[in-house]
Amino acid sequence: MSQLVFRGRVWKLGDNVDTDVITPGKYLILPMNELKKYVLEPIDPEFPRKVKPGDILVAGKNFGCGSSREQAPAALKALGISVVIAESFARIFFRNAVSLGLPVMICDGISEKVKEGEFLEVNLETGEIKNLNTGQTIKTKILSKQMIEILKAGGIIPLLKKKLSQR
Repeated sequence: MSQLVFRGRVWKLGDNVDTDVITPGKYLILPMNELKKYVLEPIDPEFPRKVKPGDILVAGKNFGCGSSREQAPAALKALGISVVIAESFARIFFRNAVSLGLPVMICDGISEKVKEGEFLEVNLETGEIKNLNTGQTIKTKILSKQMIEILKAGGIIPLLKKKLSQR
């Protein structure tokens, strides 16, 4: 499998999940290894203990709305979420996620197409989402070549370091 193919269990969220729900403000002073223990606490305080590395978040519309805090995508990544698939994202969350190396994918109607607990195989480069439980394949939008390059490198900083070391 390529670097941008992920397999994992689905955790579903609804519409308008804001950054204060993803990483509650009262915990933002904590270092990331502690902050990740409170991801999505307002929705499910047990979520960080239940999620496994490689799991996939599926959300509705406007995921990551609210403040522009980088801690939200960083904490999801630190927790082990391999990719976030949503019907739409708040623009700043989407950009922060890519910059920090957290894969994101926009997929119309994904909320109706998968159930929590199902397993998906997600290929960011081809825009294909395969439901390993039902066998259904969903085609969706492909990220730009620049975004794919950033994600393959693990984020914008690792990409820049790599490019600078090649000079």
